[in-house]
Amino acid sequence: MPPYSHIDRPSPFAQMSGETLPVWAVSRADIDRGHFDKTALGWAKTAGFKAAEGAVLLVPNRHGKLAGALFGLGEEGESHPFVGGTLARALPRGDWHIETSPISGAVMALAFGMGAYRFEAYRKPAPEGPRLVLPADADADGIRRTVAAVGLARDLVNTPANDMGPDALEAAFRKLASHYKAKVSVVAGDDLLSKGFPMIHAVGRAAAQAPRLLELRWGRKGAPKLTLVGKGVCFDTGGLDIKPSASMLTMKKDMGGAANVMALALMIMDAKLPVDLRVLIPAVENSISASAFRPGDVLTSRKGLTVQIDNTDAEGRLVLADALAYACEDEPGLLIDMATLTGAARVALGPDLPPFYTDDAALAGALAQAAEAVVDPLWRMPLYRPYEADIKAKIADLTNAPAGGFAGSITAALFLKRFVTPGTSWAHFDIFAWSPKDKPHAPQGGEAQGIRALFEVIASRHPA
Repeated sequence: MPPYSHIDRPSPFAQMSGETLPVWAVSRADIDRGHFDKTALGWAKTAGFKAAEGAVLLVPNRHGKLAGALFGLGEEGESHPFVGGTLARALPRGDWHIETSPISGAVMALAFGMGAYRFEAYRKPAPEGPRLVLPADADADGIRRTVAAVGLARDLVNTPANDMGPDALEAAFRKLASHYKAKVSVVAGDDLLSKGFPMIHAVGRAAAQAPRLLELRWGRKGAPKLTLVGKGVCFDTGGLDIKPSASMLTMKKDMGGAANVMALALMIMDAKLPVDLRVLIPAVENSISASAFRPGDVLTSRKGLTVQIDNTDAEGRLVLADALAYACEDEPGLLIDMATLTGAARVALGPDLPPFYTDDAALAGALAQAAEAVVDPLWRMPLYRPYEADIKAKIADLTNAPAGGFAGSITAALFLKRFVTPGTSWAHFDIFAWSPKDKPHAPQGGEAQGIRALFEVIASRHPA
């Protein structure tokens, strides 16, 4: 059973009993057709309930006590797939079950679980909310697992950097590993230099908390090798090329790649998938001090490629480069990296549609199908070879910040590709890890992106 989040909180799900209350989820067309409980239908018409998307109407019995709730889905077939998340905030306290719904009970339950999320570590918690009974025909373990993973990713991203620096990220990493009896090793501080991770060291050496590479190993030796790499920049000032203050307001989320691969690892381990799992997180803070790396510096990477620093605010690709080179030394069958890497990805596709890059056509097709099937949007972008000329540098093999400002997400992916062994099945996800506004299943703040689709692909390839 997974923990429900990094911050302990109760499950949003209840056990079935005779005292649960029904929810009739209905569209406007359902009301017109009258295809649900007659008492609830009569009350809906009396109250003028139009089944607007997300609307809730509590239904009394003849004694004036609560008998259930009507939940609006809008016009038929037009509701948000996870509109059921609204129920977790709109229903009164108590145990509920979905009585009728054109949306599957499993989807409604998953939406409810994700919508029940609250981040209350720094304020008085709200009163206990409603709980939902999982449908008898749903994959209860899978729903609980997914809700727990999403909660973990959100908690890690939402925690401010004063409480989620490299030390705290390592503690959360160790807690996750301990829950699933995984092995952890850490290379930190100047040991990064002696053990061959010079760019991770360079990016993080100016911070009060030492830079480090976190490594988790779990699973059976000899099983297919799966490696996850997550960018763990716990706060990004931009370094000496300092960001404007407005751009720093959400930089606690710059470890969103790490948060998401940890959440994906939770799902894999909890499902006991037959893989040899390895998780790598370069955990650093891109700070400013006398020891900060500088524009114009040339760094030598673990792979031996030299990198000219043309902007210290393009630091994520540097720490990922060392981690990816290290990952490839173990010859993984599948290599995934996730990172809040570029603003260019947001300009191209917005905050809710993360791009991914891969040369593996079969993997790309599987990801596209899974993203649609589990409503976890992803969009494949090209590793466009002519743009490789843009990542060449004057006095080094590569630049970390191509001039011109065009195709920034693509050139970042091409930079990372130079550190991946040719022939490796690899995909890079340039995620936002943030929801800028409330959604039915997600409050504003840290968000899990791509992990449900990735788990679907991995689980289908390696069923438990």
